[in-house]
Amino acid sequence: MEWRSYYMDIVFVPLGLVIILTYHVLLWHRIRTQPLATVFGIDADGRRLWVPAMMMDIDKKGIVAVQAIRNMILSSSLMVTSSIILSAGLGAVISGAYNVKKPINDLLFGAGGEFMVALKYATLLAIFIFSFLCHSQSIRFLNQVNILICIPQEMMNLVTPDYLTELLEKATILNIVGNRLFYAGLSLLLWIFGPMLALMCLVAMVPVLYSLDYVAGNGKTN
Repeated sequence: MEWRSYYMDIVFVPLGLVIILTYHVLLWHRIRTQPLATVFGIDADGRRLWVPAMMMDIDKKGIVAVQAIRNMILSSSLMVTSSIILSAGLGAVISGAYNVKKPINDLLFGAGGEFMVALKYATLLAIFIFSFLCHSQSIRFLNQVNILICIPQEMMNLVTPDYLTELLEKATILNIVGNRLFYAGLSLLLWIFGPMLALMCLVAMVPVLYSLDYVAGNGKTN
């Protein structure tokens, strides 16, 4: 009986997570082997050129550089705020501040026991917290770049274009990881109403992300 009440949650939700994880493993492999076939590879190449170009004539391009990095910080700040708000809301539900568990249990397909409800909310809370941590660390690196990129080149010692490019890459990677965790968390919110909905949403994310992550031409250059 225990298996019959839990099998949908045990099978469908992990299956959806495996599908989305497999997609990202293949995406990572494509970025490493054919970077120009992906948006991330092209963007990384652009950042490697952008940092030295900004530092070469910082007196004229300083405002452009600071505004570009500020926009990235604002984007990460929005995601930080969204993640912490969702985490706070889930924390309130877990603590029983809002008595919504019983009505939801009557609507869902799959297990609706106390253990499974607690597992759902704990999983979602963990995902949004990790998203919050990734974005907050991304902001930290972006703030470093924002300050150091404005130093005139003739005054630089350890602050080189390669160093700033590395910081910007770390910030970008953390931002991407935070975003993908946030997307997965939003999909898993439907798990509250049943594992089938969560699976359908995770599967539907794959073609959407594919259209956003890959570019035409298969990475071939002229």
